[in-house]
Amino acid sequence: MRREAIILAGGFGTRLREVVADVPKPIAPIADQPFLNYIFKYLKHFEFQHVVLSVGYQGEKIQALYGDEFEGISIDYAFEEEPLGTGGAIKFSMEKTTAEEVLVLNGDTFFELDLDELYQVHDNWLADVTMVLREVEKPDRYGTVVLGDYHRVKQFNEKQNGLESGLINGGVYLIDKGAFDHLPLPQKFSIEQDYFSTFLEELKIHGFTSQGYFIDIGIPSDYYLANEAFKRFKY
Repeated sequence: MRREAIILAGGFGTRLREVVADVPKPIAPIADQPFLNYIFKYLKHFEFQHVVLSVGYQGEKIQALYGDEFEGISIDYAFEEEPLGTGGAIKFSMEKTTAEEVLVLNGDTFFELDLDELYQVHDNWLADVTMVLREVEKPDRYGTVVLGDYHRVKQFNEKQNGLESGLINGGVYLIDKGAFDHLPLPQKFSIEQDYFSTFLEELKIHGFTSQGYFIDIGIPSDYYLANEAFKRFKY
């Protein structure tokens, strides 16, 4: 089975500029390598053959670094002329994929999980979208996700204080190739607000919970933590 991924690598990286000012966030140096190297190696471990890099701001620097291949994974680029939002960027990048299901990742986060298992449950559930979730204690600064039968997402909740624990969106999705078809979507839209929340009843969105290692290098404190953690990267 052909495995393809879209990596969202078009953000402005404003929070990280005080630490890394001259390169796009996804290729910020982590333990002497561009951060995207680690994501590519992780995908290679799970036998991905093709990646589409969704790029905008300073995207030419990413293209100059990687060209059309990384360790056997072929690379295409989806350049945004103007910001399309997370949903618009994913839909635009989907045009460069051919697999029945496409994995979507953020280019500034790493969330370790068993991708073989993710594909298996996605197929078992006959899902349109499988969203990777993480249970956290006191999720006051996050919106939370409520699951129903067969792990189907039944509700998205806004941030609320006082919760002891909750499931949060980990920013990793397995999306069926045709999941955007036949829905009234604009060119620019948010995957969370304008797609998942708006079409919750029409779509079969399921939640896959993982407690794997997670880090967001867009936060300066976590950027420094990643520089230590990725010295022991196992893939």
